[in-house]
Amino acid sequence: MLMRTDPFRELDRLTQQLMGPGTWSRPSAMPMDAYREGDEYVVAFDLPGVSTDAIDIDVERNMLTVKAERRPVAKADDVKVELSERPLGVFSRQIALADTLDTEHIQADYDAGVLTLRIPIAERAKPRKISIGVGSGHKEISG
Repeated sequence: MLMRTDPFRELDRLTQQLMGPGTWSRPSAMPMDAYREGDEYVVAFDLPGVSTDAIDIDVERNMLTVKAERRPVAKADDVKVELSERPLGVFSRQIALADTLDTEHIQADYDAGVLTLRIPIAERAKPRKISIGVGSGHKEISG
Protein backbone atom coordinates (compact mmCIF):
# COMPACT_ATOMS: atom_id res chain seq x y z
CA MET A 1 0.00 0.00 0.00
CA LEU A 2 1.29 3.44 -0.89
CA MET A 3 0.74 6.25 1.55
CA ARG A 4 0.42 9.85 0.44
CA THR A 5 2.80 12.01 2.48
CA ASP A 6 2.55 15.38 0.81
CA PRO A 7 0.13 17.48 2.89
CA PHE A 8 0.98 20.55 0.81
CA ARG A 9 0.17 19.01 -2.58
CA GLU A 10 -2.89 21.18 -3.21
CA LEU A 11 -0.99 24.28 -2.07
CA ASP A 12 1.83 23.38 -4.49
CA ARG A 13 -0.67 23.01 -7.34
CA LEU A 14 -2.24 26.38 -6.55
CA THR A 15 1.19 28.03 -6.32
CA GLN A 16 2.18 26.51 -9.65
CA GLN A 17 -0.99 27.84 -11.26
CA LEU A 18 -0.39 31.32 -9.87
CA MET A 19 3.38 31.58 -10.25
CA GLY A 20 4.10 29.23 -13.14
CA PRO A 21 6.27 26.13 -13.24
CA GLY A 22 9.24 25.50 -10.97
CA THR A 23 12.64 27.13 -11.23
CA TRP A 24 16.14 26.02 -10.31
CA SER A 25 15.54 27.11 -6.72
CA ARG A 26 11.90 25.95 -6.46
CA PRO A 27 11.17 22.44 -7.75
CA SER A 28 8.14 21.88 -9.91
CA ALA A 29 5.50 19.20 -9.49
CA MET A 30 6.17 15.70 -10.81
CA PRO A 31 2.80 14.22 -11.87
CA MET A 32 2.31 10.55 -11.06
CA ASP A 33 -0.18 7.71 -11.14
CA ALA A 34 -0.16 4.81 -8.68
CA TYR A 35 -2.17 1.60 -8.83
CA ARG A 36 -2.08 -2.04 -7.75
CA GLU A 37 -1.60 -4.68 -10.41
CA GLY A 38 -1.65 -8.24 -9.07
CA ASP A 39 1.04 -8.69 -6.42
CA GLU A 40 2.76 -5.35 -6.99
CA TYR A 41 2.17 -1.63 -6.97
CA VAL A 42 2.98 0.37 -10.08
CA VAL A 43 3.95 4.03 -9.84
CA ALA A 44 4.40 6.05 -13.05
CA PHE A 45 6.01 9.51 -13.11
CA ASP A 46 5.81 11.89 -16.07
CA LEU A 47 9.35 13.09 -16.85
CA PRO A 48 9.38 14.13 -20.52
CA GLY A 49 12.68 15.47 -21.78
CA VAL A 50 14.70 14.06 -18.87
CA SER A 51 17.57 11.70 -19.63
CA THR A 52 18.05 8.56 -17.54
CA ASP A 53 21.37 9.81 -16.17
CA ALA A 54 19.51 12.79 -14.66
CA ILE A 55 17.10 10.58 -12.66
CA ASP A 56 17.92 9.44 -9.12
CA ILE A 57 15.80 6.92 -7.19
CA ASP A 58 16.45 6.19 -3.50
CA VAL A 59 14.69 4.19 -0.79
CA GLU A 60 15.57 4.86 2.82
CA ARG A 61 13.46 3.52 5.70
CA ASN A 62 10.43 2.95 3.46
CA MET A 63 10.63 6.48 2.02
CA LEU A 64 10.89 6.42 -1.78
CA THR A 65 12.47 9.54 -3.28
CA VAL A 66 12.56 10.27 -7.00
CA LYS A 67 14.62 13.25 -8.19
CA ALA A 68 15.03 14.32 -11.78
CA GLU A 69 16.70 17.26 -13.46
CA ARG A 70 15.66 18.70 -16.80
CA ARG A 71 18.67 20.57 -18.08
CA PRO A 72 18.69 23.29 -20.72
CA VAL A 73 19.53 22.13 -24.21
CA ALA A 74 23.02 23.23 -25.19
CA LYS A 75 22.72 25.91 -27.84
CA ALA A 76 25.25 27.45 -30.18
CA ASP A 77 26.32 31.04 -29.57
CA ASP A 78 24.39 32.29 -32.59
CA VAL A 79 21.07 30.81 -31.36
CA LYS A 80 18.57 33.26 -29.89
CA VAL A 81 15.78 31.71 -27.81
CA GLU A 82 12.42 33.19 -28.80
CA LEU A 83 10.24 31.27 -26.39
CA SER A 84 10.99 28.91 -23.49
CA GLU A 85 7.96 27.46 -21.68
CA ARG A 86 9.22 24.01 -20.72
CA PRO A 87 10.19 24.01 -17.06
CA LEU A 88 13.85 23.40 -16.29
CA GLY A 89 15.49 22.48 -13.03
CA VAL A 90 15.15 19.84 -10.35
CA PHE A 91 11.93 17.90 -9.79
CA SER A 92 11.41 15.79 -6.69
CA ARG A 93 8.73 13.56 -5.22
CA GLN A 94 8.62 11.47 -2.03
CA ILE A 95 6.27 8.61 -1.25
CA ALA A 96 6.05 6.72 2.03
CA LEU A 97 5.89 2.98 1.39
CA ALA A 98 4.08 0.65 3.76
CA ASP A 99 6.00 -2.09 5.57
CA THR A 100 4.08 -4.64 3.49
CA LEU A 101 6.06 -3.73 0.35
CA ASP A 102 9.35 -5.33 -0.68
CA THR A 103 11.67 -2.34 -1.11
CA GLU A 104 14.62 -4.64 -1.89
CA HIS A 105 13.14 -5.67 -5.25
CA ILE A 106 11.84 -2.45 -6.81
CA GLN A 107 12.18 -2.41 -10.61
CA ALA A 108 12.51 0.81 -12.61
CA ASP A 109 11.90 1.34 -16.33
CA TYR A 110 12.00 4.56 -18.35
CA ASP A 111 10.21 4.72 -21.69
CA ALA A 112 8.71 7.59 -23.72
CA GLY A 113 9.25 10.11 -20.91
CA VAL A 114 7.55 7.96 -18.25
CA LEU A 115 9.46 6.49 -15.31
CA THR A 116 7.64 3.35 -14.13
CA LEU A 117 8.45 1.72 -10.79
CA ARG A 118 7.15 -1.73 -9.90
CA ILE A 119 7.10 -2.39 -6.16
CA PRO A 120 6.28 -5.98 -5.17
CA ILE A 121 4.19 -6.85 -2.15
CA ALA A 122 6.35 -8.61 0.46
CA GLU A 123 5.80 -12.35 0.84
CA ARG A 124 5.00 -11.90 4.53
CA ALA A 125 2.07 -9.62 3.60
CA LYS A 126 0.43 -12.00 1.12
CA PRO A 127 -2.52 -14.15 2.21
CA ARG A 128 -1.59 -17.69 3.18
CA LYS A 129 -3.18 -20.89 4.47
CA ILE A 130 -2.77 -21.66 8.15
CA SER A 131 -3.08 -25.17 9.43
CA ILE A 132 -4.60 -25.67 12.89
CA GLY A 133 -4.80 -28.80 14.95
CA VAL A 134 -8.15 -30.10 16.20
CA GLY A 135 -7.77 -33.06 18.49
CA SER A 136 -5.51 -35.41 16.56
CA GLY A 137 -6.21 -33.99 13.09
CA HIS A 138 -5.37 -30.80 11.26
CA LYS A 139 -7.72 -28.55 9.36
CA GLU A 140 -6.62 -25.84 6.93
CA ILE A 141 -8.29 -22.45 6.93
CA SER A 142 -7.64 -19.26 5.02
CA GLY A 143 -5.57 -16.79 7.00
